[in-house]
Amino acid sequence: MRTYTSKDELITEIGQRYQRYISEFENIPENLRNKRIEEVDKTPSENLSYQLGWLSLLLGWEEKEKHGIDVHTPADGYKWNNLGGLYQSFYETYGTETLAEQTQQLNKKVIDLCLWIETLTDKELFEPEQRKWATTKAKWPLYKWIHINSVAPFTNFRTKVRKWKRIVL
Repeated sequence: MRTYTSKDELITEIGQRYQRYISEFENIPENLRNKRIEEVDKTPSENLSYQLGWLSLLLGWEEKEKHGIDVHTPADGYKWNNLGGLYQSFYETYGTETLAEQTQQLNKKVIDLCLWIETLTDKELFEPEQRKWATTKAKWPLYKWIHINSVAPFTNFRTKVRKWKRIVL
């Protein structure tokens, strides 16, 4: 997994990867947003819903802990070893929106994510066990949680969207 030397480097990487990812949706017609193909595991709408779901969870974990609420990761009623139902809940929550609406919501989530990162100290961002919700056997610092829920999927899913577009459009 990639490492970062500063919060600015992480924020820059999120922004760059996100812009490349989200630009892939610009010319997908709304009537094809739920078009499923065998070669790609998510429709365009599901792809955006997945991103919205994870960024919402990540920001929600932080908000809950800040208010003294116990956080159950990944989400209440879901376990790490069975995420299929969680993904389905993302699709149900966000999948009724148009691609433009999903994109607008995701734009806001990415801005909120970067604003949150700005508030973190280097210790909070780069040292493990700085949040109860992020304290696991893996002992990941917050930047890894942020990377795995933003930069990594923006990069990997962009490839899937491009493949979907090559086949469908």
